[in-house]
Amino acid sequence: MTTSRTPLIDLPRLMAHRGLSAHAPENTLSAVQLAWEAGITWVELDVQLLGDGTPVIWHDPGMRRCSDGRGKLSKLRLEQAREYDVGAWYAERFRGERMATLDDMLNLIDRRGMAVNLELKVTRGRDPEALAESVIPRLLEALPFERRLVSSFSPAALDHARSIASPSQLALGVLVDKIGKNWRSDMEAVQAYSLHCDWKKLKEERAREVTQSGTPLLCYTANDPVAFAKYWKWGVTTVISDDPERFADKA
Repeated sequence: MTTSRTPLIDLPRLMAHRGLSAHAPENTLSAVQLAWEAGITWVELDVQLLGDGTPVIWHDPGMRRCSDGRGKLSKLRLEQAREYDVGAWYAERFRGERMATLDDMLNLIDRRGMAVNLELKVTRGRDPEALAESVIPRLLEALPFERRLVSSFSPAALDHARSIASPSQLALGVLVDKIGKNWRSDMEAVQAYSLHCDWKKLKEERAREVTQSGTPLLCYTANDPVAFAKYWKWGVTTVISDDPERFADKA
């Protein structure tokens, strides 16, 4: 599936889900810094737009779960979003943490020599094309090809990302819940590099079909290295985990 037009990326066995989110508030600068300190060089992060068009590292459509604030991202300006504490909900030692913009995060990742699997997070009612338009040029400028991967559940977001950058400029990953029988055509539609799925819904036959085609297969979000052990034998390339250190001696 991977074509000659797409350079190869040295994907890791272990990738930190939303940063080292088992030990820090997810999708924050602290979570990425802790991943780096733990020796995890690749992080998976979510990006979406605030109401003023600023791309920020955040998963949910609203602020409630991971901050002391309220409100939808689509209604917030950056100065409003930055008033909220996004660390204290997790642990007192993270009190004072603020929402990271994409630019903040890419700067940290670059300074640490890290790499990112950046998910274009398209929540209900949001514009996938506007998100890709804002994110992709920033990513291309900030990091070299081999240290960046863009994934999404949204075909429209991936399609627009591909219209901005060719396979030789940007690797794309198709995100799915469960790998269906049309996975090849889904990937070909956006000239994707990798396929990402829920590990609990992955079947051996499908896993081998994907990996034997030469397509990198990434599984989210696994936190039990014992339960995951057989998946390595199926050819899985990368596990995306809240606590990848637990896999260190088993991957």
